[in-house]
Amino acid sequence: MKKIVLAFSGGLDTSFCVPYLKEQGFEVHTVLVNTGGFSKEEEKKIKERAMSLGAKTHTNVDAVKEYYEKGIKFLIFGNILKNSTYPLSVSSERIFQALEVLKVVKKLKAGYVAHGSTGAGNDQVRFDLVFDVLAPEVKIIAPVRDNNFQRKFEIDYLVKKGFKFSWTKSKYSINQGIWGTSIGGVETLHSDGYLPEEAYPHKVTKKAESVVKIEFKKGEPVGVNGEKMNPVDAIRKIAELANPYGIGRDMHIGDTIIGIKGRVGFEAAAPLIIIKAHHLLEKHVLVKGQLNWKDHISAYYGQLMHEAQYLDPTARDMEAFLQSTQKNVTGTVWVRLRPYSFLVLGCTSPFDLMNSKFGAYGEDNKSYTAQDVIGFTKVLANPLKIYYSLSDAEKAAPKKK
Repeated sequence: MKKIVLAFSGGLDTSFCVPYLKEQGFEVHTVLVNTGGFSKEEEKKIKERAMSLGAKTHTNVDAVKEYYEKGIKFLIFGNILKNSTYPLSVSSERIFQALEVLKVVKKLKAGYVAHGSTGAGNDQVRFDLVFDVLAPEVKIIAPVRDNNFQRKFEIDYLVKKGFKFSWTKSKYSINQGIWGTSIGGVETLHSDGYLPEEAYPHKVTKKAESVVKIEFKKGEPVGVNGEKMNPVDAIRKIAELANPYGIGRDMHIGDTIIGIKGRVGFEAAAPLIIIKAHHLLEKHVLVKGQLNWKDHISAYYGQLMHEAQYLDPTARDMEAFLQSTQKNVTGTVWVRLRPYSFLVLGCTSPFDLMNSKFGAYGEDNKSYTAQDVIGFTKVLANPLKIYYSLSDAEKAAPKKK
């Protein structure tokens, strides 16, 4: 039989794909790539579902560390928020999921790879592009997209095959990972809707304000409230502390890969807090040129990640620059948590350029004299004086008849 590897989440679309692909003559091997959205118990249940549907084998891949090291880390270094809003919570996951699926394809020497994406979103492009670039010899099949199958057809098909799972459609579509959760629903399909409280996975249970202390080392979060930990655990800890406040909720509107505007809700407490805390620390320890160029490069890097162009070698060049800027981004940042919002309070760092031995802005200077400023200002003004003197001369010149 023809071997095919299916990216499997356990939802309706990918569940439908297993018996459907078997019916087309394929030996189906399913893969769940966990980028932080599934517990061990959920992984176990998804494997059981895949096997009951007829998968020959099922593989659970824990890709959280890989996702952090090759993706999230640079989103933090770049303070990346798409359209100044969205921390690429789900869009940054898909490339790494596709890369892990491809490893299984090559291990099994499969000639086919499949996913359950529809034809309506960005994910189909993200999966297809990775497979097409890195394994052009492998044929891509997306049954739901390629045949425009609808939800009712898929449910009816599964029922006829004897699979009576509960397919009650949730009011909201939730995609959860370590770097945040996306939320889709009827309110996100038009421009003036907003998601109600019930749509968000985490409910507001805390009202008393609290302060969290985040430690960074060379740009990476390595401690929370005095406890040292690896960056992945730090992200999880901050989420644990902030989620009960309902922090990190917003709506993102942007240009999709497929050429239309898209709107989605999200909840990303840890990413937003970490990015804002990291950015404050950078403003204290980086020089003006570094901050300026980081803004430009980070925006483009985020666009590459969002639009399925992570494999572009330009992204590796940008990562090298971002990594280089983090040499002195070490210190502690304090953040106040409160219902639905947070406030970055301040920071300390051994590399703080706001150094008192050179003076205090607006109060005192210790590295120059008043005469130095007068001379400096004259030199700084000279190009403008030349320009405006010529402008004045032009105005004073007699007009030609």
